[in-house]
Amino acid sequence: MSATDPASIRNVGLIAHSGAGKTSLAEAMLYVSGAVKRLGRTADGNTVMDYAPEEIRRQISLSTSVATAPWNGCSVNIIDTPGDANFVADALMSMNVMDGVVVLVSAVSGIKAQCEKVWEWATAHNLPRMIFVNKMDSEKASFETAFGQIDGVFHHRTVKLTIPIGAGPGFKGVVDLLTMKAYLYDRDGEGSFRETDIPDNLLRWAEKERREIVEAVAETDEGLLSRYLETDTLPDELLLPALRRAVMAGEIVPVLCGSATQNIVVRKTLNAIVQFFPSPLDRPDRTGVDADGNEILLPHDPHGPTVVQIFRTEADPYAGKLSYFRVWSGSVGGDTNLVNAGRNGAKEHLGTLLAVQGKKTETVRTLVTGDIGAVAKLKSAVTGDTLCDPKRPIVLPGETPPSPVLSMAVEAASRGDEDKLSTALARLMEEDPTLRLETNPETHEMLLSGMGQVHIEVTVNKLKEKFGLTVALHPPTVAYRETIRGSAKGHGRLKKQSGGHGQFADCQIELSPAPDGAVLEFVNAIVGGVIPKQYIPGVEKGIREAMAKGGLAGFPVTGVKATLFDGKFHDVDSSEMAFKAAAGQAFREAFENARPVLLEPMVEMEISVPEEFVGDVMSDLAQKRGRVLSLGIMGGHEVVKALAPLAEVLLYDMDLRQITGGRGEFTLSAAGYEEAPPPVAQKVIAAATARAK
Repeated sequence: MSATDPASIRNVGLIAHSGAGKTSLAEAMLYVSGAVKRLGRTADGNTVMDYAPEEIRRQISLSTSVATAPWNGCSVNIIDTPGDANFVADALMSMNVMDGVVVLVSAVSGIKAQCEKVWEWATAHNLPRMIFVNKMDSEKASFETAFGQIDGVFHHRTVKLTIPIGAGPGFKGVVDLLTMKAYLYDRDGEGSFRETDIPDNLLRWAEKERREIVEAVAETDEGLLSRYLETDTLPDELLLPALRRAVMAGEIVPVLCGSATQNIVVRKTLNAIVQFFPSPLDRPDRTGVDADGNEILLPHDPHGPTVVQIFRTEADPYAGKLSYFRVWSGSVGGDTNLVNAGRNGAKEHLGTLLAVQGKKTETVRTLVTGDIGAVAKLKSAVTGDTLCDPKRPIVLPGETPPSPVLSMAVEAASRGDEDKLSTALARLMEEDPTLRLETNPETHEMLLSGMGQVHIEVTVNKLKEKFGLTVALHPPTVAYRETIRGSAKGHGRLKKQSGGHGQFADCQIELSPAPDGAVLEFVNAIVGGVIPKQYIPGVEKGIREAMAKGGLAGFPVTGVKATLFDGKFHDVDSSEMAFKAAAGQAFREAFENARPVLLEPMVEMEISVPEEFVGDVMSDLAQKRGRVLSLGIMGGHEVVKALAPLAEVLLYDMDLRQITGGRGEFTLSAAGYEEAPPPVAQKVIAAATARAK
């Protein structure tokens, strides 16, 4: 289903923390609009929006899904986003597509950490917002408590469009403050209701809240304020258009309340979306970059050059990838040739265009400015890319995915599947830009990085379901180093005679700590030609090869000065290879006697948490042998900068989430090496020795 007039499109995102009821509200919207014939329920695993096997099993959204609800002559494109901390970044990746957002707040659990995060993202994107206080029919539901949190956490001018009639099992319906009527609902899942007068016990509250709406709207316009001060009211023909302007400008956030699972106030929510949210034509022009690198404005012009941007990719091992896109300018039809301006003008052929209803798709001939659709089997385009008319190339900015917070070593369970694993993970990274994959050159482990433990686990399950690959996970091997704290001499000698030319080399070296922290400082102190110049490179090579595996636990050696000061050679039997072998012997002997120590990798951490968690975070860091470097404030949060051993914070994502209830964030960056305390070193060396046996 696609629109023919951009003015009739509403692109609305549903955002909140996991469990607030986003998918349930989306399903109810689709049902009451007639887009689907059955009301899907998360608990039954039959929703339009959550259709992946992992989503059905876990009963949470793992990625953004799209469907369209026709309502009052408009096409409401519903963008249902994940709210779990492991997947909420998908909401950020879809923000550019939205023209407004409905933020769900649970009347039972209130506002949680991820809801604060997505609110901040929506604010940064200047998206008009509306709040739906959900689960009013649940035990312990409290509209007043939830609304108090809304004012206390979001710090924005809000107005109630509805107030509840009862709560919990006694929730009967709402008073609509725009019509000043009461609406009593049957609990039949159909959203059936009857209109009646406002109950006497709610009349004064309703009148007070109605006045709040009028005052808030009047304060956004001097002319309206003068009219309000003169007449003490505003007629609907002035109030409603002004309310729409204020919502679109982000000056006012309307609040409704209801129950998504009981289909209560869903129609009114759709009415509010159509009435108060902008169409694509009402949104500010986007800024892009032309072929010469100049910034240009791209109007939302239905008759302009074709420009579409991909915001999501879905990988399928059989059907290929499905690319979801929004049309930003002009229109696009099937069998169209466009160019990928951000990839040197690579040509892309758009074959059959698809309108999306969750997992299901249907063929459409044309998609217009502001509409959302999909196309299969693009050659090289990935999430964030801009496809456009070859005559008017432009690149629109995409979202930068957050940095991963957890890495795990991953390996194929079956030998011979390594190449398949790399290919499959590459496909999944096209689908999920928050995944990272790299091979540690030192440990040779394949490291899969994501937004948390559950994110990694879901990715592993996708590998099995989509590509038939079983993998093993374990924490990454920590790349320790070895160095020396003292000085010592070593002697290496190679003498072999087996008929014909033999092998002979003799060298003496002295090891000491490198003064400038270099990995190796090699000094040739030979005088008198006791070792000819052509064999000196062999000595240095032998030392470097020996440094690759230190004598404590087999980790690379760093920070040494190696001085070659004496040796012997044979006119016939000496060679560079012989001196390389002798130098290795000399190095190992000297290293053993130069007070070797183990070095552990350190990371600099920047941890952002609400003020009330700073003490707990610092205490936890101390237990992890971390050192706090500084404390500061940024964006309303306390920022703790600290230095900690990498081995202690490999799974810090889970620890911080437990400490802060998901309200903390952190980044890691490499910060060199420090000497490991003796108990830690003894443990690492013992483990390495056991592995070597």
